[in-house]
Amino acid sequence: MSATRDIDALIEMMARIPGLGPRSARRAVLHLISKRDMQLAPLAEQMRRVAQTARECLNCGNIGTDEICAICADARRANGQICVVEDVADLWAMERGAAFKGRYHVLGGTLSALDQVGPEDLRIPQLVDRVAAEEVSEVILALNATVDGQTTAHYIADQLEGRVALTSLAQGVPIGGELDYLDDGTISAALSARKQL
Repeated sequence: MSATRDIDALIEMMARIPGLGPRSARRAVLHLISKRDMQLAPLAEQMRRVAQTARECLNCGNIGTDEICAICADARRANGQICVVEDVADLWAMERGAAFKGRYHVLGGTLSALDQVGPEDLRIPQLVDRVAAEEVSEVILALNATVDGQTTAHYIADQLEGRVALTSLAQGVPIGGELDYLDDGTISAALSARKQL
């Protein structure tokens, strides 16, 4: 067993990555080993480089290689809108859609009494400071439609009340969705957010 100790340790580390379990990690490691010159060595080098250069944007919390990310540095994106998201994955998802042309603010999670996450554990004070310091006209709350996400949205709304226009993403029936397959909460949200044709 000691002959495979390093390989087992790599499988165990890979299995901790979200979306990979022990079996998927084992398959991935065996594949990488079989292609070590073409994939394993370059992957290891790239991971080493990212470990040295990746950093959080000082302004919004995005991940990049500079102290201020490309989105915050782009003067064209200073349009007065800040889209608040829970984490960097949400920011990147919004960017893939290419519909939002403003700037972002990454909270780093949501408020959760159960997990003992309070406002001071998130980047909420920095958001309040940004609204005061920058020419912000609208804050878009793009938080997940969970209990913790909605609790966080209400807390932020209370903190920014009267300072800036607050909006949230529409919730309801997705494009191509069929009512029969939707849960009761989604149907209820869609019904209450209906619009005139």
